[in-house]
Amino acid sequence: MLNDIFNILLPHMCLGGFIILQLILSIIVHPRLYRYARLVSIFGIVSAIVLLATVQTEPQYFAFKNSLMSDSYTLLFDFMILLCGFFCSLLTRNLVKTIKGNAYTFHAIFLTALFAGMNIVSANDFLTLFVSIELLSFSSYFLIASRKGYYSKEAAFKYLLTSAVSTGLFLFGVSYMYGITGSVNLSDIYEITANQEPSVMYSISSIMIVLGLISKLAVFPFANWIIDVYKGTESSILAFLSTVPKLALFGIVCRLLVFPLNNSLELTFVLALVSLLTAFWANTYAIREKNVKVIFACSASANASYVLLAASLVSVYNLSTVIFYLICYVFMNISVFAFLNIYGDKNSMEVEDFNGLFFKNQGLTGAYAISVLALAGIPITSGFIAKIYLFSAIASSGLIFVPFLLALLLLTVAALYYYLKILLPLFAKDCSGSTSLTAVFSQKFVLVFTALITVLVGIFPEIFIELCRFIAYNI
Repeated sequence: MLNDIFNILLPHMCLGGFIILQLILSIIVHPRLYRYARLVSIFGIVSAIVLLATVQTEPQYFAFKNSLMSDSYTLLFDFMILLCGFFCSLLTRNLVKTIKGNAYTFHAIFLTALFAGMNIVSANDFLTLFVSIELLSFSSYFLIASRKGYYSKEAAFKYLLTSAVSTGLFLFGVSYMYGITGSVNLSDIYEITANQEPSVMYSISSIMIVLGLISKLAVFPFANWIIDVYKGTESSILAFLSTVPKLALFGIVCRLLVFPLNNSLELTFVLALVSLLTAFWANTYAIREKNVKVIFACSASANASYVLLAASLVSVYNLSTVIFYLICYVFMNISVFAFLNIYGDKNSMEVEDFNGLFFKNQGLTGAYAISVLALAGIPITSGFIAKIYLFSAIASSGLIFVPFLLALLLLTVAALYYYLKILLPLFAKDCSGSTSLTAVFSQKFVLVFTALITVLVGIFPEIFIELCRFIAYNI
């Protein structure tokens, strides 16, 4: 059992050690040395990634009486979470300069959020899952409120209220599931319910559990918070919020849908309906918006709805498409917020503010344009391949879901309008109102590297698709 614990938790313990180190440094280090806080976090994340390569995944490993597990599926999601953390930490330079003396505390909270995200994916019982989700949520509150000003505090408070509602819904569902099965362990629940006819209470509890989890992904009707949160949050934290929680929550939701909650047909139709309503709300709201951050908030909500529909139609093929879409989405999104980080953070970023920016800095603006085109699903980008792969999986799930697919396709086409609304001002001839972009190496690296990966995955998707299929077949 000791070997199992170390095999599963070695990267987690590495992050935990650096969290403690950051807290100690926040006490003993002079505030003028705040710049080193970011370097400590980067070194901690890189160390955890290196240790992750030593983790064994065949067969599945369990620890703490089966409350945590490790396999190739959790390994991939842990790697993606750490990679997002690495990119986001590189983008926190401007934020750290404003908070200075609190930089070490900020990065301790940042590493705690990554630690919680990894534990969510590895959780094998609802108690561990609940604690990990709350740890991620509380870390997110402080990260959102880290920037000085009224808007960031308002954003953190609204995120707190939404999370409280979703947590209550999740816990009610777990309590009903415990009443049915007498266990909170996911493996035990799967064994108990696999050979039984699903009861009404089983379906109700399954729906409450999953809705409690996905409400943190800004799905309808729990989506309004994302508008204010994105407006008031610094761009490097937005890069984190739009990637790490999505990876962690979709990672555990897919596992729940494949195993302990796969016996509820009602859950499938509820999630399909929620995904359709979310896509409709997000895409129609974004069409009339001019604030760039709000448009990307709606984009995040819409993309979550596409993934949710594919995940709800439980199959190995659908799971591989979900994993592939999430990988593509992570690089596209980080690239977009890396550009906003370079441009400079404002609460009101109007599309007209970017007029003619391409003519003042073709390289950085071109990388940003590639990422926006990928989010829109334009060919030769990973976004196009991801959407084709995802929608083909939904189409092969049965004729009954074809109307949902057709509706999503129409909404995806409508989404092209607001993506073009972001892009066209970049190439406007009138550039009198725009300013030249100045960026340090770390910001340029994140923007250009993620944009390059977005293009390469679009041109050579086979390697990534095969990897995702391997992970899905071995879950």
